[in-house]
Amino acid sequence: MKKGIAYYSVGDAFDYFMLIKSANKGVASNGKPFLTLILKDVTGEIEAKLWEATPEDEETFQQEQLVKINGEVNQFRGRPQLKIQSIRPAQPTDGVHATDFIETAPVPKEQLMEKLTEYIFDMENPNLQRIVRYFVKKYQDALLVYPAAVKNHHEYVSGLAYHVVSMLDLAKSLKGLYPELNKDLIYAGIILHDLGKMKELSGAATPSYTLEGKLIGHIPIMVEEIGQAARELQIEGEEVTILQHLVLSHHGKAEWGSPKPPLVREAEILHLIDLMDAKMNMLNRALEKVKPGEFTERLFAMDNRSFYKPMFEDE
Repeated sequence: MKKGIAYYSVGDAFDYFMLIKSANKGVASNGKPFLTLILKDVTGEIEAKLWEATPEDEETFQQEQLVKINGEVNQFRGRPQLKIQSIRPAQPTDGVHATDFIETAPVPKEQLMEKLTEYIFDMENPNLQRIVRYFVKKYQDALLVYPAAVKNHHEYVSGLAYHVVSMLDLAKSLKGLYPELNKDLIYAGIILHDLGKMKELSGAATPSYTLEGKLIGHIPIMVEEIGQAARELQIEGEEVTILQHLVLSHHGKAEWGSPKPPLVREAEILHLIDLMDAKMNMLNRALEKVKPGEFTERLFAMDNRSFYKPMFEDE
C-alpha cells in the first residue's frame, strides 16, 4: 500500500480501505440512483461514485463506515476521482480500525491544552479572563477534539485547538512588534472566535453541518453565547461588546461570512492572524504531498491556484 490516497496519481490502481466521510444520494440522467461518496484516510480525501446504488447500498454505505475498495484513480473536471470496481464494508477479520484513517493534529491534545492554559494565565483583564475561562471549561472536551472546519483548513481531529494555539503564538509575536495592541482582547478573541463550531458541526471524526450550523452559523451562535455568559457572570461594559465584535468580524468581509467588518484595531489583527494561519495550514499540507519542482493540485480556498514547490531547500 502507498502512504495514503493523497499520494496516488491518475491511472493508479487502488485496493485498500477508506473511511466514508459523507454519502449523498443522487439520480443520474438515466433515472437510476447513485451515491456520491467522499472517502478519506489520514492523508486526504477523494470523491467516488457508486452507480446504480440499491436501497441496500444506501443503508450500508453511510457516514463513518469503513469500506474495502478495489478501483482506479481517474480524473473528473480536473480533480482526482476514484472509480469503484468493487466495494464492501470492512470486517473485524480485516484487522483495520476507523481510527487508523482519521487525521489528527500534529500536536497531542494534552500539550495543546497546556499551552492554551498558559495563555489564559497570561491574561490580566479580569473580565475577559473570566469569560474565556467560562467557555474553556464549558467546551473543553469538544474543543480538544473538534476540527476547525469541514474542509480546507485544520479539518482534522484536534484541528480547532491546534488552530487556536497557533494563532495565539502568532499574536504573542505580533504583540512584541506592536506593543500598543491589547493583548488580552486579542487572546480572548482568538480563543473564542470559532467556539460556535461546537454547535455548527456534528462531531470530530467525520463532521458535517448541523441544522443550527446551516441556519445560523458559528459566528452568530458565539456572539449570542458571549452575551449570555456575560449576564450569567454579571459582567457589563465595553469589553463584552468589543469581544462580541471581534467574533462577529473575524472573517473580515460580508462575502466571507462576517456580518460586520473589523472596526477595532484588535479585530483587524484577529482577522489577519486567522487568515494567515488557515492559509499556511492549507499550503503546508498541500506542499507536503508534492515533490520539489512540482505544483500542488488547485486549492479552491486559495482562489483555485496551484502552488509551486521550489527545487532548492531553505538552509
